[in-house]
Amino acid sequence: MVKVTIDNIRVEVEEGTTILQAARKIGGKVVPPAMCYYSKLPGSGGKCRTCLVKVAKNSAKDPKPSSKLVASCSTLVQDGMVVQNITSPEVLEARKAIVEFLLINHPLDCPVCDQAGECDLQDLSFAHGLESTRYEEDRREFNLIDIGENIKLHMTRCILCYRCVYVADQITDKRVHGVLFRGEASEIGTYISNVVDNDFSGNMIDVCPVGALTDRTFRFKSRVWFLNTVDAHRHCEKCSGKVTAWMFGNEIYRITGRKDKFGEIEEFICNECRFDKKSPSDWIIEGPRKITRLSVISQNHYEKIVKQSVIKPLEGRTEPQE
Repeated sequence: MVKVTIDNIRVEVEEGTTILQAARKIGGKVVPPAMCYYSKLPGSGGKCRTCLVKVAKNSAKDPKPSSKLVASCSTLVQDGMVVQNITSPEVLEARKAIVEFLLINHPLDCPVCDQAGECDLQDLSFAHGLESTRYEEDRREFNLIDIGENIKLHMTRCILCYRCVYVADQITDKRVHGVLFRGEASEIGTYISNVVDNDFSGNMIDVCPVGALTDRTFRFKSRVWFLNTVDAHRHCEKCSGKVTAWMFGNEIYRITGRKDKFGEIEEFICNECRFDKKSPSDWIIEGPRKITRLSVISQNHYEKIVKQSVIKPLEGRTEPQE
């Protein structure tokens, strides 16, 4: 076991653990954001650079700081390492620049995007983005593509995180899509207009951190915060059958995999469960899904009423109400 200090909080982890995994063990604001890393997909990470942190002390044996910021998702911890995330102004300034870079070609589609309300890029922009853009050049534009029978590709929203490529590579029988071309011309696509058609292709939608890949069976049907989320399961020979059902009244609007507190799928599900089973009678409802209070999806789903404090400007204080 090795001891590492992240934002003045010490944690003990196993050797071979990355800085990001160690921070997730602590939890809270200490955890760097990650747009490309996915713990369930080996090899992912190192693409978006949003998880950059400052290593103020390499290890107990080598107390010198790193010469530059490092990607926490791919940098292993060492015994005695000291890491700065939100306590470093340098990291926060670099993160603002990275967010600005990610938004260079990203359209202002939030009012019409199905990912709104559960978009990692929205959260990142709210926390670290600028009020206005300095970019004056033409943005990249692409036509909408039906990359699969139930998947719509909005390439203009893509940030090239490679998650969907890793999903197709690691949990499907045959990958037919990937990143084509290089540099500014890079794009997600299929060679000779192939169609992504396999039993687990729908998981590409769940892992996408933005609205680049959307569910065609759910497009424009409802905002996610208007729906009730419940845990459900069924007997399935292809996958675990454990899902989150998004319901309005007695109607199921969509089915997704269950996500953990870091927004990652706990177990990948098959397309039959995701797209074909939309009747409540197909599922055994377990109960309401626990949604974090900070998520917009929990809007109007109150668990506790907290009265507002009374502001007393003349006394320079606020008085909480009982």
